Amino acid sequence: MSNVYKNAIYAPTTTANTTVYTCNATARAIIQNIQLTNGSGNHVVSAHVYSSSNATTVLISTTTLGANDTCNLCKGPIILQERDALLISTASTVVVGIVSIMEVNRGTLTN
Repeated sequence: MSNVYKNAIYAPTTTANTTVYTCNATARAIIQNIQLTNGSGNHVVSAHVYSSSNATTVLISTTTLGANDTCNLCKGPIILQERDALLISTASTVVVGIVSIMEVNRGTLTN
């Protein structure tokens, strides 16, 4: 078993839900931070978790970012199980960010 620290970049090309990170089939993950920055205007940003065990997507956080604002959508650790995913959506492609993840891997390491 090993811990792998990862960053997942959010740089959307669409305003639909964007899968930022999907947990490995042999791992669980702890999301520590979802830091987003807005380049201009006011935009609503939402984070969702897709649970592969019951094929459900749940809204976990939402906020409105003003121009040049930065926020953390993660108010505490978020645990993802095997094949779960983190999705982020916004109505503009000027919102970008980074997600900090610790993956607890029980199988072959992945990049």
